[in-house]
Amino acid sequence: MKKLRFVVFLTFSLLLPRYLQAQSVSSIRVDGMINPAVSDFIHRSIEKAQDANAECLVIHLNTPGGLLQSTREIVSDFLESGIPIIVYVSPGGAQCGSAGVFVTMAAHIAVMAPGTNIGAAHPVTLQGQMDSTMSEKVTNDAAAFIRTIAEKRHRNLIWAEEAVRKSVSITETEALSKNVIDLIAKNDRDLLEKIDGRQITTVKGIDTLNVRDAKIETYEMGWTERILDLLSDPNIAYILFMLGTYGLLFELYNPGLIFPGIVGVVSLLLAFYSMHTLPVNYAGLALIVFGIFLFILEIKITSHGMLTIGGIISLTLGSLMLIRTPTGLEVVSLSWKVIVATVLMTTFFFAFLVGLGLRAQRKKPTTGQEGLVGEIGESIEQLNPDGTIRVHGELWKATSSSGKIPKSTRVRIVSVKDLMLIVEPTKSTKE
Repeated sequence: MKKLRFVVFLTFSLLLPRYLQAQSVSSIRVDGMINPAVSDFIHRSIEKAQDANAECLVIHLNTPGGLLQSTREIVSDFLESGIPIIVYVSPGGAQCGSAGVFVTMAAHIAVMAPGTNIGAAHPVTLQGQMDSTMSEKVTNDAAAFIRTIAEKRHRNLIWAEEAVRKSVSITETEALSKNVIDLIAKNDRDLLEKIDGRQITTVKGIDTLNVRDAKIETYEMGWTERILDLLSDPNIAYILFMLGTYGLLFELYNPGLIFPGIVGVVSLLLAFYSMHTLPVNYAGLALIVFGIFLFILEIKITSHGMLTIGGIISLTLGSLMLIRTPTGLEVVSLSWKVIVATVLMTTFFFAFLVGLGLRAQRKKPTTGQEGLVGEIGESIEQLNPDGTIRVHGELWKATSSSGKIPKSTRVRIVSVKDLMLIVEPTKSTKE
């Protein structure tokens, strides 16, 4: 009897921890571009789920694609994960395009919600048409990448390659029938019920999921990851770069304002950090800088608008070329609306605001002693050579630079020295 109790106690002791672990499932949401911030977030979530002894990590995915390097890092994390990874394309209406196809197929279990689609992973270029040789290289590389994933996860290798070579896109029901995904689930609970009891092979061995009644713990991006995610948007990087340029130029043309300089430096630092995470084409960046240089020259040199036209063309072409996507897996680009708005604002900035500021600096003073130079007055007594004149209704001590000047003679102020006006008769008087 004692032996039987001992066996029951031992069995219960061994099963209890397993039962408690089954009550935890980690969950995150990726809604947007795949970038370094998302890669870091997924990597951290996998580690956190493993430390929490979670049964699995569910990734709710809705993405048009993203950066190739980030995609490869995510796929590598999936293949090396010690806990099962479930990618759930959701909610209804969500898409899993381009790089998202690679991420979904690399999961231990791929799931889609009703009303979603997956596919269209063919390499494209955002810089215009690629030549045939480059196109073939890019396509072959992407096809080899997705074949490796499909073969590792025992998914439809033929469809995976067609998604790359022919840009095919299918619904969730087609994906299930073609063995692209493992199942369709309406919501999280439906998902957990359907994967409960499945055996998953990870780098640590075979794991049986016990998740039917599991508690779902949701992880959110940290504030640093949110900032990086925001900065990884090429439109944000572009705007920060232009804003930083404006700020520094304002400070240079108006020394002592301080605030524009601070804003400019901070914006440029954030822009350069953002560009570090993006596939930046430095030829495009150089064209943008050259375009701004031409705008500055237009202010200094009279070119009848030719430098402004050159600046607009250079800035526009540089903006279009700024983000390079040599592999085509990277669905990142600058918005046409952002480019057009920035070019127009830059043209206005240099043609009007900075131009007006510089012209104001070169304008002849109109107040103070310096403002009197060139003004016309009238002698109220004979200047021999000193005397008094009236200018703008005010009486000033004056001295003649050209001999005696009779009373009631119109005089021109040629200079000011120690509150003494140096004057000469006007031309009409001399004549």
